[in-house]
Amino acid sequence: MAPAPSLLSSRNTASALAWSRQLLLVVAPSRESRAAQLQRFARASLQGEWRPVGPAVTVSLGRSGLAWGRGLHPQVGGAGPEKREGDGCAPAGIFAITALFGYAAPDSPFARAAKLPYRHATADLKAIDDPASAHYNRIVDQTEVQPDWASAEDMRRGDQRYAVGAVVAHNSERPVPGAGSCIFLHVWESAGVPTAGCTAMALADMTEIAGWLDGAAAPLLVQLAQAEYERWRADWGLPPFAA
Repeated sequence: MAPAPSLLSSRNTASALAWSRQLLLVVAPSRESRAAQLQRFARASLQGEWRPVGPAVTVSLGRSGLAWGRGLHPQVGGAGPEKREGDGCAPAGIFAITALFGYAAPDSPFARAAKLPYRHATADLKAIDDPASAHYNRIVDQTEVQPDWASAEDMRRGDQRYAVGAVVAHNSERPVPGAGSCIFLHVWESAGVPTAGCTAMALADMTEIAGWLDGAAAPLLVQLAQAEYERWRADWGLPPFAA
C-alpha cells in the first residue's frame, strides 16, 4: 500500500507510523553518543505488530551526537538542541526514507532490483548544503540546473562512503535554510568513526538495508537517544528494542 498523500507534510506522529510497514529504529545511549544500534522492523499489515528483521547492527552518528531534526514527529521546542547546518549532529526524530543512491549503474542488478527511486552517483551529482542556494537540501545534477551554490557535496566520492546509501527526509518539506541538509544513511569511513551528521554503517549492512527498503511500505527512520526513546515509545507506538 502506498503512503497517504499527506504523509510527508504531516506533523502527527501516529499518522506517520500508521502508514508505515517498515521501520529502522536507531537508539543511542545518550544525546552525545557518536554510535548507536539500529534494528529493522516490519509488519505484514498496517494493523499488524512490528516484528524485528535480522540482528541489530552498530551505526555511527554525528560527531556531536544527536539534535532534534525537522521530520514527521511533533515539534519538541525546549526538549533539547535542534539541528543546525554544520553542527555535526545527526537528526533525532521520525523521518521518511525516500530514495536510494550509489555507484552502481542504472542498469545494474542492484539498481533494477531497488524498490525505492534510485539515483546513480555521477561526477555531476551534487548534494547542496549552501543555505543561500535555491537548491538547498536537494540532490541535483549540475548539468541540469543553474549552479547558484558556494558549497556542495560530491555524491561520487573517491571512497566507498556513498557506494550505496539512502536519503533521509530531514528538513525536506519546504526546507528551512540553515536547519540542516543532505542527511543520508551511508557506508561508514570505518568502524567507530563518526559522521558530519548522517547515520553510517558497514558496507554489507548498508547494502542489505538498501535492498530491503520498499517504497510501497512507506519506510521510516526513527532515531532517538535512549531517554527520549523511553519517553516517547508508548505515545508514538514504537516497538520494544533493548539497544
